[in-house]
Amino acid sequence: MMYLAIVFLPLLAAAVAGLLPRLTGHLGAQIITTGILAVSAVLSLYAFYDVAYLGHEKTVEIARWFSIGAFEANWSLRIDTLTAVMLVVVTFVSCLVHIYSWGYMAEDPHKSRFFAYLSLFTFAMLMLVTADNFMQIFFGWEGVGLSSYLLIGFWYKKSTANAAAIKAFITNRVGDFGFALGIMAVFVIFGSLSFDTVFAEVDGKSGQMFQFLGMQIAAIELVAFLLFIGAMGKSAQFFLHVWLPDAMEGPTPVSALIHAATMVTAGVFLVVRCGPIFDAAPFTSGFITIIGATTAFFAATIGLVQNDIKRVVAYSTCSQLGYMFFAAGLGMYNAAMFHLFTHAFFKALLFLGAGSVIVGMHHEQDMRKMGGLWKKMPLTWAFMLIGTLALTGFGIPGTYFGLSGFFSKDVIIEGAYMAGDAGRNFGYLAFWVGVIAALMTSFYSWRVIFMTFHGKPRGDEHTFAHAKESPLSMMVPLTLLAAGALFAGVLFKSDFVGSNSSEFWRGSTVAETHESALKDDHAVAKSSNDHEPKPSDHEKKQKSGGEHHVPTWVLWSPFVAMALGFVFSWWLYIRRAGLADKWAEQSKFLHPFLYNKWYFDELYDVLFVNNVKRFGDWFWKLGDQRIIDGFGPNGFAAVTAAMARKATRLQTGFVYHYAFLMLIGLVAFVSWVVLRGVGGQ
Repeated sequence: MMYLAIVFLPLLAAAVAGLLPRLTGHLGAQIITTGILAVSAVLSLYAFYDVAYLGHEKTVEIARWFSIGAFEANWSLRIDTLTAVMLVVVTFVSCLVHIYSWGYMAEDPHKSRFFAYLSLFTFAMLMLVTADNFMQIFFGWEGVGLSSYLLIGFWYKKSTANAAAIKAFITNRVGDFGFALGIMAVFVIFGSLSFDTVFAEVDGKSGQMFQFLGMQIAAIELVAFLLFIGAMGKSAQFFLHVWLPDAMEGPTPVSALIHAATMVTAGVFLVVRCGPIFDAAPFTSGFITIIGATTAFFAATIGLVQNDIKRVVAYSTCSQLGYMFFAAGLGMYNAAMFHLFTHAFFKALLFLGAGSVIVGMHHEQDMRKMGGLWKKMPLTWAFMLIGTLALTGFGIPGTYFGLSGFFSKDVIIEGAYMAGDAGRNFGYLAFWVGVIAALMTSFYSWRVIFMTFHGKPRGDEHTFAHAKESPLSMMVPLTLLAAGALFAGVLFKSDFVGSNSSEFWRGSTVAETHESALKDDHAVAKSSNDHEPKPSDHEKKQKSGGEHHVPTWVLWSPFVAMALGFVFSWWLYIRRAGLADKWAEQSKFLHPFLYNKWYFDELYDVLFVNNVKRFGDWFWKLGDQRIIDGFGPNGFAAVTAAMARKATRLQTGFVYHYAFLMLIGLVAFVSWVVLRGVGGQ
C-alpha cells in the first residue's frame, strides 16, 4: 500500500490541480500538490531504509495489462535498492521544487496548471523507476517526454519556449524510436518483456545471432545498442544533446526538475537497470564509454564561454551525465548511481540558486550584466558557493573531508584508470577525459560565481539597486539541498561504492567492495606477469574503483585539475577583470566555435531540418495541392458545386415556368412509352 501511495499520489495531485482549477483555486492547487509530494517524499525515505538496509525487497502486483498469446505485460512495481534510491531522488527533489515554485511562480496567472504539470512529471518518472518490465518502463519513458514538452513550453506565448519544447520532443522521438526497436528485439529474442526473465536468459542467448539489414549481428549486442540509443536521447548524450540547453526556456523550477531528478537521469537508470544485458555486450559497452567521455568533454568546452547563467549549469549537467555513462560503460554501475544520487542535490541547488539570482535581478539571466551581488544576496551566494564546491569536487584525497561531488566524481575517475590498468577498452581514455573535464568544470563553475557575485556591478544600476534576497519559500529548499550537497557523499560512500556496497545493492545492480576490487586488481597484474589466463571482460567490468587501489598521482589528479581551474578562473575574472572579454573579441575561431555550441544546431539545420522542410513542401505542393485539393475541393467537389449552382437557375419561382417544365416532362415520358411500345412489337 505504501508503494502504491508513493507512485500514484502525485498522479492524484496532478488530476485534482489540473482538472478542477476552479474548485481548488491557485492556492488550493499549490497546497494539494505540494502536500501530496511531501507525503510521497517521506514515504520514499522510509522505503529507502526498509529496502536498502532491512532487505525487504518485493514486487507489488497491480493489474494485468497485456496478455496476447506469449506477449504479456503486467502493471507491477519492482522494489529493490536501485528503485529505492531513485524514489528518494525523484520525490525529494520534486517536493523541494514544488515548495520553491511557490515563490518563483508567485506572479504567474496559471499556477494551477504549472503545479499539475510538475506532479504529472513526477508520476511519470516514478512509473519509470518502479517498472518491472520493458513495456511499463516505456510508458513512464514517454510520460516523462510528454511532461517535459508541457513544462518547457509552459510559457507558450514565447516563441522561443514553443520552439524549445518542440525541439526537445522531436529529438527525444529519435532516441525513443531506437528504444522501441530495442524493446521489440527483446521480445523477439527472449519471448518476454519481464526483467527477471530476460536477465536470467542473457547468458544463454549470448551466442545467438540476429539478421538485421542483411547483416549477422550478435543478438545481445543489437538489443543493448538499441536500448542505449533511447538512453542517449533521454539523457542528452553527444549527437542527441541539442534539446537540453534550449530546455532552459521553461521556468527555472522545471530546469531543476528535468536536470537533477527526472528526465535526464532516466537514461542512466535504464543502462544500470539493464546491466546484465550490457555486461554481455562488450562492443556496446565500449560505445557507451566513448559517447559518455565525449559528452563530458564536449559539454564542458561549451560551458566555458556561455553567458546565460542557466545555460552554463545546463551544459554542466550534460557533462556530468557523460561521467555517469562512461562509468556505466566500464561496468561501474554503482559508481554511476552514486554520482547520479549526489548530482541530484548539488545540481538542483545550482539551478534553484540561479533562479534565486534571476528573481532577485528582475529576470535578468545574462551574467555580463551582473556582478557584486554577494552583498545584495548573501544567502543565495552561500548556497551557490556550496553547489559549486560540490560540483567541482572539492575535498582532500585519501580523507573523508569533501563535499558530495568529491566522493562520487573522483571514484569514477579513479575507477576509469583502474579499468584501463586492467586492460578494459577505453579505460585510460575515459580517465584522461574525466580529468580534463574536471579542470574545465572547475573553471566555468567559478566563472559563474565570480561574474555573478563578485567584482563591480556591470548591469543596469536601477536593477542592481533593487536586487534583493528571495523569499523564504525559495530559501528553505535551497537549505535542504545544500545539506545534501555537503553530506550526501561522505554519508553514503560506503554503501554505494565502499565496503558495504554488495549488501546495500543486494543484486539490484553490479557492486563490489574496495577489498574485492583490490584482489581483482592484483589478480590482473599476476596473470599479466605469469602469462596466466586473464579475467574475462565480465570479470574486469566488476571493478568499482577506490582510492586505496590507484597510484598517488591518479588519486590527486582530480584535485589538481580542480585547483588549476579555480586559479585560472580567479586570475581571468577577478585579478585581470576584462581580459576575458578582450580575448573573446580577438578570437576568430575558438570562441565563436565554442559559443555557438560547435555549430551543431547549424549542422543539423543543413543536414536534417532544411531537408525535412523541403520534403514537407514537396508533399504539400504535390500531395495536398495537386492531388488532394486537385481531385477534391478543386476537382470533383468543384464540379459538383458548379452543377449545383447551374441547377439552382431552374428554380425561378414562377408557376408558368414550372407548368412548362411539367408539360415537357410529360411529353418526354409519353414519347418514351410510345417508342418503347413500338419497338417491342
